[in-house]
Amino acid sequence: MTNGQSSGPIGLYADYLTEEIGPQGFPVRFELRCPDDFNFAYDVLDRLAQATPDRRALRWCDDAGGRADYSFADLAALSDKAASYFRALGVRKGDRVLLSLKRHAEFWQALLGLHKLGAVAVPATHQLKAYDLVFRLRTAQIDYVVATLEGSLAEEVELAEAELGRPLVKVGAHGRRAGWADWADGLAAAAPWVRPAGAEAAKACDPMLFYFTSGTTAQPKMVAHDFSYPIAHLPTAKHWQHIDPAGLHLTVSDTGWAKAAWGKLYGQWLMETCVDVFDFDRFDPHRLLDHIAEAKVTSLCAAPTVYRFLIGCDLARWDLSALQHCTIAGEAMNPVVYETFRDLTGLELKEAFGQTETTAVVMTPYWLPTKAGSMGRPSPAYDVVLLTADGREAGPGEEGEICLKTTAGRPLGLFRGYEDDPELTASVWHDGYYHTRDLAAMDPDGYFWYVGRTDDMIKTSGYRVSPFEVESVVLCHPAVRECAVTGVYDEIRGVIVKATIVLAEGCEGTPELARQIQQYVKSHTAPYKYPRQIEFAAALPQTVSGKIRRAEIRRRDEALAAAAL
Repeated sequence: MTNGQSSGPIGLYADYLTEEIGPQGFPVRFELRCPDDFNFAYDVLDRLAQATPDRRALRWCDDAGGRADYSFADLAALSDKAASYFRALGVRKGDRVLLSLKRHAEFWQALLGLHKLGAVAVPATHQLKAYDLVFRLRTAQIDYVVATLEGSLAEEVELAEAELGRPLVKVGAHGRRAGWADWADGLAAAAPWVRPAGAEAAKACDPMLFYFTSGTTAQPKMVAHDFSYPIAHLPTAKHWQHIDPAGLHLTVSDTGWAKAAWGKLYGQWLMETCVDVFDFDRFDPHRLLDHIAEAKVTSLCAAPTVYRFLIGCDLARWDLSALQHCTIAGEAMNPVVYETFRDLTGLELKEAFGQTETTAVVMTPYWLPTKAGSMGRPSPAYDVVLLTADGREAGPGEEGEICLKTTAGRPLGLFRGYEDDPELTASVWHDGYYHTRDLAAMDPDGYFWYVGRTDDMIKTSGYRVSPFEVESVVLCHPAVRECAVTGVYDEIRGVIVKATIVLAEGCEGTPELARQIQQYVKSHTAPYKYPRQIEFAAALPQTVSGKIRRAEIRRRDEALAAAAL
């Protein structure tokens, strides 16, 4: 591993991005290109390793004082070993491998190794329980799992394996456990690696990544991206995050989320900067500020919740002079957060909107003035329109669904579809448009303003939570007869998950029972999904056909919140 930054950037991004610069010195339009045989691990990582071997690619540290720097040459060699090790385990091109490695450096080794092999990586958060894992392993037909052995994750994987009724090939990192191979031992014994050719080589149109993202049904959707996907993150890094090749970029995200693809490798390495990784278990805004100051982070990307916590600290205590550019995504930005952060730091927050199914669809690029609360303008990477319910384009100030026009073909960055589910894919991608199901309005200057979801999706602290997914767990509690999950305003988190519950006969809605239900949800699904607020009700509002009217619950909560002001 290296501590050097001995060689400068080679301008690799220009092979994939052509920009037309306007009279003010900023891009007015651009074109993305992807060769048919593009593979990020070879064509970006290995190329940088050959041209600038000592250039720092990854700065890793943890909350216990651990620290390691990896050069592009280091990661090229380690990903070769990872590819060879995966092949020795039996993984072949197109096979699916679940990765749950927190923010450990092994994630980058494993992901890039799978890219080189042509296999499909399925990142997953370490917070998943057996309930969540069974669905993912079964739906994606996964036989291979690489996971951290810290905490209870290994036990949850084993419980899921037992429920599946078939053996998994399990590889562990950061510890040893019976029945699990050791990642470090596997890399140490790996044979030399040679890039596959012919039918064994991955093409740009082959599947590369599957992400499970919460949908409006009871279970998450399996979003499929191909090997062209990394190139679509060039605008993410260059135009929105304003990446400095000589700087250090930090995106606050677990590697189990698509946000990691937005900010922890693809666009950043196409811009040849060093990715900063702060490997913490528990979020602490003071420790994050310590890290930003100590590491001299130059660009930061985080969810609004993170910035809410940061502005609650005495920012004058930290030397943030290295910080040049800050971006925000994951949920709509509160103007108060923007204004307070700007007043305290002198830095504007630049918002962007996108989904697991896309890259940045709407953004505030570094050269565009920020309008507090606005997402920005449509990215030239997509043909973005706002469609009303009757299918026409919305006028200025009129609400419409954010849709991507695809009559000219699928743009780089847009997903291939929901894997193995053409019916679900067709429900959002039809008549020449991909429908995001997010609503916005456009002002006279072309800025988009977020309105909400066309469905009942909840965005809380940067996570997307399906109410149906939480309800399916809450309803398993013996005291619960009916349940409706909605989002409700919270001063700290913006929105929190709320469960309105009708109890089974003979049960009393006490604070103790509410705590029991919350703990039950935490123990049966990822903890971030649990309802932080529980209301016991005699009945739920329903339509004539018996469907729960969540919108009515939301309206009532909004009215109560307004009355309390």
